[in-house]
This record gives sequence, C-alpha cells and structure tokens, in this order.
Amino acid sequence: MAWKNQQQFIDALDNAGELLRIKSYVDPKLEIAEITDRISKSGNGGKALLFENTGYDFPVLMNAYGSEKRMCMALDVDHLDDVAKEIESLFHLLSSPKENIIDKLKLLPKLGQFASWMPKVKKGKGECQEVVMENPDITKLPVITCWPKDGGPFVTLPVIHTKDPNTNSRNVGMYRMQVFGPTLTGMHWHKHKVSAKHFNEYKKLNKRMPVAVALGGDPVYAYSATAPLPENVDEYMLAGFLRKKKVELVKCISQPEVEVPADADFIIEGYVDPTDELIWEGPFGDHTGYYSLPDFYPRFHITAITHKKNAVYPATIVGIPPQEDAWLGKATERIFLAPIKMTMVPEIMDMDMPVEGVFHNLVITKIKKEYAGQGQKVMNAMWGAGQMMFNKILVMADEGVSIQDYEALAKYVFKNLNPATDIAFASGPMDVLDHSCSKLGFGGKMCIDGTAKYEEEKDENAHYPLLNVQLSGELLKSKFSEIAVVNVSLLKKEIPCLIISVEKNKVGHIKELHEQICALSELEGVKMILYVEHTVDANDLTTALWRFCNNLDPKRDYHLSKRPAPDSGLPNHYSACMGFDGTRKTKEHDNFQRDWPNIIVADDETIRSIDEKWSQLNIGAFIPSPSLKFKGQMYGEEAVVK
Repeated sequence: MAWKNQQQFIDALDNAGELLRIKSYVDPKLEIAEITDRISKSGNGGKALLFENTGYDFPVLMNAYGSEKRMCMALDVDHLDDVAKEIESLFHLLSSPKENIIDKLKLLPKLGQFASWMPKVKKGKGECQEVVMENPDITKLPVITCWPKDGGPFVTLPVIHTKDPNTNSRNVGMYRMQVFGPTLTGMHWHKHKVSAKHFNEYKKLNKRMPVAVALGGDPVYAYSATAPLPENVDEYMLAGFLRKKKVELVKCISQPEVEVPADADFIIEGYVDPTDELIWEGPFGDHTGYYSLPDFYPRFHITAITHKKNAVYPATIVGIPPQEDAWLGKATERIFLAPIKMTMVPEIMDMDMPVEGVFHNLVITKIKKEYAGQGQKVMNAMWGAGQMMFNKILVMADEGVSIQDYEALAKYVFKNLNPATDIAFASGPMDVLDHSCSKLGFGGKMCIDGTAKYEEEKDENAHYPLLNVQLSGELLKSKFSEIAVVNVSLLKKEIPCLIISVEKNKVGHIKELHEQICALSELEGVKMILYVEHTVDANDLTTALWRFCNNLDPKRDYHLSKRPAPDSGLPNHYSACMGFDGTRKTKEHDNFQRDWPNIIVADDETIRSIDEKWSQLNIGAFIPSPSLKFKGQMYGEEAVVK
C-alpha cells in the first residue's frame, strides 16, 4: 500500500502503538535530540516521537524509522527480506530463457507493472504547495540542533533533487544542510555523490544549478534517497516499486526545471551558484558517533518555501549507535542483497552489517565457496560495487555458519583463519567521514577470509597450539603497566582473540607492546589482538568494537607477529598473531597530520534540563542520558574544532 502522505503514516504509527505524542514544550535546540537519543537506545529502537509543542508553527516527527517494525511499516512489508525476494523473482523472470510465445506472454503483466512504477509529472499544484511562504525563511521551520558542538541547526532528513544539465537525468539524495540564515544553507554533498557530479557539470557550463528539497510525504521517499542505486536509476522508480504505485510529481514554483513529490509536507526551492565562494560548514555529530570536521561546501540559496496545511517537520539524529539510521541501513542490507547476488557476485548467499560497524566500517559476507581463492574474488567484486567501495573491514564466511549468530561466526572464522595468509590488505576510496584515514577519503581496507580452506590455500608450515582458555587478564596487566583492561571473554568461548585497552605514550608503542605480548608462552594459540584506548572498557564489547572500527586504518595499523611453533617439532613451523591498533592517532605518537574528532555526547546543561522535565513528557519510565556512559571517553575540547 502506498502511503497517501506522511500524516497517514503518523496515524498508522499511532494506531499500532508505535508513536509517543509529546505535548509539553521541548526546544528544537538540543532538547529534542537528547530525548530522541534516550528513546532510540531504550531497547528495540523505542517508539517514534511527535513533538507537538516546539515553539514553531509545526510539530517535529523523530525516530519514525527507528525499529524493524516501523521500517517494515514504512515500506509496507511484513519482513525486510520480502522486498529482496520480490526483486530476486523479478530478476529470474527477466533473465530466464524465452523459448516460445507462452514464455514471452508471461512477461507482459510484469512489463505493465514496470510502467506503473515510473514517476509521473502532473499538471497544476500539489498538496506540498497549499501554502506558499510569502518571504521564504527557513528559520521559521523547527530545524533541530542535534549536538552541543554542531556548527548550528541542520536539516537532517532532506530529500534533495538535482538534475544533470546535459542528460536531464534526476538524482534524489540525502545530504545534510546547515542553516546559516533565512535564505542560506550549506549543501553537504561529498565528492563521490551524484549531486556533486551534477554540480561539476553546471560549473563547466557556468550556470546556476536548480535544487529542490522535499521533507515528509510518503516515508518511502526518504528511504529511496538513501538507497545505493546505480547512477542511471531514478530513485522514484525504486519508490514506485516499493509503494506499488507511481510517485506523482509537480513542478517547483520558482525552480520549474525540478519536480518534487506532490504529497510532501515541505518543499524548499533554490539554487547553488558555481561562482559562489564555498562556505565553512560543520562540525556535525555524524552517524559514525564522532563529529565530522568542518570543511568548505557549496552554498544553497533559497528562493521559495511551500508546505501543505498542517505540515509536520520530519527530522532524525545520528550519533553513537544504535540510532534510527541503523534501521535504514538494515533495510538497504536486506533489499540490495538480491541485486548484488544477481548482477555482480552470484556466489553471495547472505550479507550482514553490524550496528557497531556504522554501515561502511564492517560488512560480513557469506558465500557459496567452490574453489580456492574465491574469497579474494568476491572481495574484489564487492570493493568495486557502488557504495561498497567505502567498506573498510570485510569478513568472509561460507555456508558452514550463520553470519547472524555472531558467536558461532567468530568461532568459525577463527578456526579457518591463518592471520599470516588469510588477511588481505588494500588501499582505496573511503567515506569522507572516516577520520582514521591519513588522507581525506583515501585509506586502507582489509578482508578477513574466514572461509573453509582448500589445500591450495593452506600454508603447510602454519601450526597453532591449543588455546589457553584460562588466560588471566591480570597476568598481562601485571607485566605491562600501560594496559588498563584485558577482555579475555572470547577466549573462554574458544575464540582466539583478545581486546586490550592500552594507554599509548610513545612512538611505535602498540607494535612494540604487541611483540612483547606475543612472546609470552601463555599467549600461544591467540590469533588476533585488538587494541583500543585506555579510556574504553575492553569488556564492553559493543562499545569497544564501535571505537575500534572507527579508529582503525587496517593497512596502516596492523602488526603481524610470527614465531616458531615450539611444540610442532619442525623448524619451519610457525604460529602468527595479528595485532590491530584501534586507538586514537596523534601527531606526537603516530605522525598523524589530520585533526582527530571527538565522540558525540550531550552537554551537562541539556541532560539536566531533560532530567527535570521528564515527568512532564508522559513518555514512560525515566531513562538516563546515554551520553553519561561516554563522558569519560572524550578528548580535550581542542580535538573537536580546529
């Protein structure tokens, strides 16, 4: 079923018990974000939130996509896998041999469906243009400020429309917009994005680039704007496929070259001028859980703002996971599994993106393995596939294990892993928000091949003794004063991996420490050690993995220790232990020349304010601020803004 508009979706959330209405006044500056952060981390994504008293003329909708149930409601499916199954059956139908007239006739209904998914531009005005703001002023919208060190208020759920000036092909994307004044925002499109490519074409033509921003409407629009579609596929065709009804578009009133959804709640029209000076935008508390550092981005000049009557302003916050964006990512993981299987990597059986990996940092792939080297073949194919090029850590398994059972997966991968031969490193494009790279948007990545090995893939000299599952963390702490915490819990589950919190205090410290640790006889059988900051509790596995994945450049930060295997009896036999430095990188100790951002936490004043007004909100039992857990992990203020 296609949602008629955002209001119908809100009503459905309300009827399903998935919405909390907040009638008390809540300030869009920091307070809305703090309440949303508490609710979204309260278990299974909490509830959607409708802030009805914002001090503005419009309510604010938050956390609408923030659970599996609400994500399924937005896409009108029972399970996210249902979409992938439909896509897969469609691919099979289109690619199967057509040997006779009957086979060809079977295609006709499906071709009719294709036509019904294509967007349609209708004449006249849309619901989104019921009210035209006489003097456009974005500061009259309840644009939220999410975190205390943000550069200002940001539009966080914008569906942004641009067109290629040469081909007229449309792109619909989602890029944050910092508000600088009544008619001026930033336009934060990264250099890898299609809209940035469109902008470069307008630059060559020395022409202003018309842009339109939609907010609200059918919730499938916001999802489609985030989907990793090929450049030549219209996002509104995907939206039409998902909603089983074509998207109706109308021409903008001040930028008629651009069409927008007729049922949107708000439309913000304007242009980007390639002759303008860029504007210093940011910082912004981003989906990595860290502040993205400020940089120069294009200026977006607003020429018109229209909205429907009784419009609701939709927004989202991103920060330390889990947040609402995790469920948008989970939908992409499930929906785009079928196209990847059918068009690029047919041996892929399943894919999983753990929340701790914040999308691009960590991807787990399950393949049907039939020959030696197949893991490397899949690795190269995936790193060359669209936005998968930003992936940092790729873990490969095969049909011998379920990749959603993380404990069983870890056992299986480490059982099959020789750290000396089964971890491949490469360099390539990285997400611009990845602060661990020595160079902006370019860094190291790795593939951990945990598939069962054919004889051709094995090193006959590798020999791993039995794991010491009784190893005590106190032993290591007694020998090395810089070690704060040792997580040995994985060893007790027969997973040969340690996580160690360490206070790094000199050049080459982690490499030296890793060699010293690996020289201990008690460490025989351990295949991998992950090092994190001394301020991070290594026993808090979720937090430690999130921090580790963010702070690691695999190709730069690995240290392999090899030593003779004493109990094998053969001189060439060895065992190996891989160490990864997932600590903060500094100029002093690592010759790291870029600024290093801080993690995102709410300020004390906002936390105190929400604590005091919680009982007035009528949203259930008191939930303390998630930021309290991370206060001790922050760096000095100078690390946030340079």
